[in-house]
Amino acid sequence: MIGVSYGATAVTSHLPAWLPLVLSVLVLAGGSEFLFVGILATGGGLVAAVLSGLLVNARHLPYGLSLPDVLGTGWRRLVGTHVMNDEAVAMAMSESDRERSRAKYWLSGLGVLVCWPLGALLGVGIGTAVPNPNEFGLDAVFPAVLIALALPALRDRDTRRAALAGAAVAAGSTSFLPSGLPELLALPAAFLVLSVGPVIDRVRPRRVSRPTDTAGSLIPAESGPLTPTELECRSPADARSVGAVTPLDCVPDEVRCDTGRLDEHAARCASDAGVGKVAS
Repeated sequence: MIGVSYGATAVTSHLPAWLPLVLSVLVLAGGSEFLFVGILATGGGLVAAVLSGLLVNARHLPYGLSLPDVLGTGWRRLVGTHVMNDEAVAMAMSESDRERSRAKYWLSGLGVLVCWPLGALLGVGIGTAVPNPNEFGLDAVFPAVLIALALPALRDRDTRRAALAGAAVAAGSTSFLPSGLPELLALPAAFLVLSVGPVIDRVRPRRVSRPTDTAGSLIPAESGPLTPTELECRSPADARSVGAVTPLDCVPDEVRCDTGRLDEHAARCASDAGVGKVAS
């Protein structure tokens, strides 16, 4: 469906029908092809479109360095580099066995080499035959897939911060820069934030919040140092009981905050550890 969306989008953007077909065979990289076609369709220059596509495909450099044994040598390496894509690399790196890794890589890479141009060809046919194929939602397929792939990664704070920085730069520069240049600026901005963010977090002093009990009141400072379980219990009474347990790790999670059952487990843990009688 992504290939069909690609071919239909190119044709409905008044680009030559042969362009997506040639790109699907020679470039064989959906993300950079969509970006290239999108920049040209919105009036962007050829140089900006090419540079944007190259920048997106720069991720293939570490891909190739990480899979030298899988790609092989001689003409096999040349063909293996051409069929390299995200799916093939992910499948290859999921296997520790070299032979299985090589088999998965070539199966995925050659599969994309066959399916992607066929999908683009079908999309070109639909885009040519149907007056407005966007009514079927084909233009939204690829963006929807990218969003679905990106959402899990955005749970990470550094990744989310980098994505927001890139989006802000692209959105802010769209009004005065030619089409294609905002995307070129967004990627370095995201990379810069992704690189600098962890460094700032390491040097920034951390604020330690005082724990509260179940009623929302602060636990008095004179209660003494709080153990990890005390922070979980959040209750002064429970904290005093749990604090008497030595060693703490031998108290089951389900009874750590149950003061009615703590004494029994505390005594057993102390006896097994040879630490003597547990303080009440």
